[in-house]
Amino acid sequence: MKLKYTETMLPTFGYVTDEKGSRAMSGIRAAAHLRELKRASPWLLMKAMDTPKGIAAMGDQKLGKQSLPAVSFNDGGTKFTILFESKTHLPAAIRTRDDDNIHGDSDYDLVLGDWKEVGGVKIAHALSYQLNGVEVAKLTYQELSANPMIAADAFAAPDAVKSEAKAPPTSNVPYQWVLRRLFLTRFVDSDSILYLPGGGLKLVELAPNVQHVQGGSANNLIVAMKDHLVIIDAPYGELQSRWVIDAAKAKYPGKPIKYLVLSHHHMDHTGGTRTYIAEGAEVIVPSPDKAHFEKVARAPHTVAPDELQKKPKPAKIVEVKDQMTLKDDVGEIRLYNIPNPHAEGMIIAHVVKDNIVWVTDLVSPRGAVQRTEGTAAVGDALRKYGVSGATIAGGHGTTAKQADIAPALAQN
Repeated sequence: MKLKYTETMLPTFGYVTDEKGSRAMSGIRAAAHLRELKRASPWLLMKAMDTPKGIAAMGDQKLGKQSLPAVSFNDGGTKFTILFESKTHLPAAIRTRDDDNIHGDSDYDLVLGDWKEVGGVKIAHALSYQLNGVEVAKLTYQELSANPMIAADAFAAPDAVKSEAKAPPTSNVPYQWVLRRLFLTRFVDSDSILYLPGGGLKLVELAPNVQHVQGGSANNLIVAMKDHLVIIDAPYGELQSRWVIDAAKAKYPGKPIKYLVLSHHHMDHTGGTRTYIAEGAEVIVPSPDKAHFEKVARAPHTVAPDELQKKPKPAKIVEVKDQMTLKDDVGEIRLYNIPNPHAEGMIIAHVVKDNIVWVTDLVSPRGAVQRTEGTAAVGDALRKYGVSGATIAGGHGTTAKQADIAPALAQN
């Protein structure tokens, strides 16, 4: 699906215009864009030159295999590290130190290249955005002009937008979540982060011992066993994990969280993993993901300290190669690592007594479920393991009856 829209940024707010009209951006989206506009603008260097008190010398900084001279520049509460090419003295990269739910303290770089003269000055035409050296977005300028004529009302915001506009926050902005979800066109434009304005997380009871956490951009499943709890998936970050942990304990008093089962490694389903480790839960992941999540557990989070950073605790991570069963006197959960087109390593979970199957991404119940390679992979797994008549609980969306979506689950 292609999305076509225009983003307009003003110094104190931003808004988005598409075929439905114009609407104010969330404060966090506006804050992220304002920071990135600074990063990509030649005026950042001009401002640094005009504000010598904000500049500090630094030792050489690594950029790939290079070691480059650098200075830091503090502007409006943001510390930019500016790396320079040794021969040309042009900026090689503009860096910030960001928090990432998965990778922890991270270098976020705008790597500049393909410098060409425009209006008597050199402008980078190739912009590569990189997190710890991995490119997450790329922008190429085909044509640039200096001092173009701009209509006087080009940035005139509609009155309705002005009345709803949110001031960009100056602290606790989840920059990496905003930017990378925008790159993926899967961003919930809300200062609530997890859900749309006016929404909220909620427990939907699928059985007395099974709660489906819905209302956010991604879901969890809570399963109460005899004397402990099992949580499936850890969307977003500590914000959702803390809500789910508190809600689970309130619903099932006296039962600690013993296991966190992660369906697969993608950030929107695992960003809150560390909160469960801090809670003392054992983490169960599909093969071959154990090494990845051991790294997640060790990653420093000093930019935005989380519970595990504040109170370190060793992580116990177990890998499911083919299948595993969690069972006690009152319940049984069968975990299957299934072949699929979405990710290398994908667990679906069958809560046997209540015949509920947890599926993330391969099936997302949001109205009609169409047949895809992902839904067919789920159907193949359900037939292989003899599961029929089940309720499908989605990692996105809500629920669906296996019988009702049988055409989508048809054999490959």
